[in-house]
Amino acid sequence: MLRTPDSVRAREDFRHRDRGGAGAPGGPGPGGRFGRRGWTGPSTGRTGDRVLRATTKTAAVGVSAMVAAIGVFLAWRAVPALQRNEANFLTSHEWSTTDVAHLAFGIADLLALTVMVSVFALALAMPVSFGIAVFVTRYAPRRLAGPVAYVVDLLAAVPSVVYGLWGLLVLAPALEPVATWLNSTLGWLPLFAAGSGSVAGGGTVFTAGIVLALMIVPVITGVTREVFLQTPREHVEAALALGATRWEVVRTAVLPFGRSGFIGASMLGLGRALGETMALYMVLQTTSAAFGWSLFDSGASIASKIALGYAEFNNELQAGAYIAAGLVLFALTFVVGAGARMIAARGNGGRR
Repeated sequence: MLRTPDSVRAREDFRHRDRGGAGAPGGPGPGGRFGRRGWTGPSTGRTGDRVLRATTKTAAVGVSAMVAAIGVFLAWRAVPALQRNEANFLTSHEWSTTDVAHLAFGIADLLALTVMVSVFALALAMPVSFGIAVFVTRYAPRRLAGPVAYVVDLLAAVPSVVYGLWGLLVLAPALEPVATWLNSTLGWLPLFAAGSGSVAGGGTVFTAGIVLALMIVPVITGVTREVFLQTPREHVEAALALGATRWEVVRTAVLPFGRSGFIGASMLGLGRALGETMALYMVLQTTSAAFGWSLFDSGASIASKIALGYAEFNNELQAGAYIAAGLVLFALTFVVGAGARMIAARGNGGRR
C-alpha cells in the first residue's frame, strides 16, 4: 500500500466521516454517534421521524420473526418423519419414502452434491465477477461501463427455468468435447474421474456448475462493483500521483478497501447457488448410484430433490422427509449468510 502524508490524512478524514463523527463533513452533527447498535443520537421529535422509526423497526422485527417462523415450521413438520426414519438422516445414502410404514431417508449424497456444485460454481464465478467489476469501475470508458454493467445486471433477471433449458439443450452439447477431454486427460484425478453421469450426455455436476456460475455472476459483480466505486478518491489520486499504473491502483488502493465486500458478495452468491432449484432440476440426471465427488457425477441437490418429490407431498410423513432435507438447506444458507455478514463486519472494522 502506498503511504504518503496526504494519503494517510485522507484515510483518517474518510474514517472520521464514515463513523459519523460529530462535526465531520457529511457526519450526523453534534449530539449523536454511530455505535454497535446503529445511530444513537437524539430524535428531532418530528412526526416524519417517528413514523419512519416505527416503520423501519416493524419491518426489521417482522422479517426476523418471519425467518424464525419458517425455521419453527420446518422443524415442526420434519420431526414426525424423522422419528419414523429407519436410516441415519445425516450419513445415509438411501432415500426411500414410498413405503410410509418403513421410511428410510438420508441426505449424505444430496448434501455432498449441493455443496460440490455450489463451490464449483463459486470457483468459476469469483474471478469472472472480479474481472468484470474491475473493468467496469477502473478500465472501461464511461460510455462503455454503463452498458456493460446494465447487461450483466440483466442476467439476474433471467428466470432460472430459462437457464435450465439453455444448459440442457445448448450448453451441455457444446461442452461435450471439453468434458470428454478433461475426463480422458485428467481422469486419474478423482475430481475428473468417470462418475455416475454420462460425460458426453452433459447432465452432470460439471454442466450444472457452469450454469450456476453464470446465474450468480450478476449477484457477485453487482455488489463488488458498488463496493469498488466507494474507494476513497484520495487513495486513488495519491497512488496515481506517485506514478502507479491502473493495475497498481487496483492492487494498492481498490482491493484493500473492497476485499471484504468482494468476499461478502461471493458468500451471497454461494447462498444463491445452494438454494437454486429449477436449473439443477432440469440439468442434472437422476441416478441411484452413490455420489463420488466427481464433476461427472449425476444425482440431485437438496433443492432439486424436493422439487422431484412434489408428487409425495399429499402425505404428511412423506412430505416431512423432504421438509427435513429443506431444514438442513435452510440452516446451511443461514450459516453462509451469517458468515458473509461477519466477513463484511470484520472488513469494516467491526462497525455496521
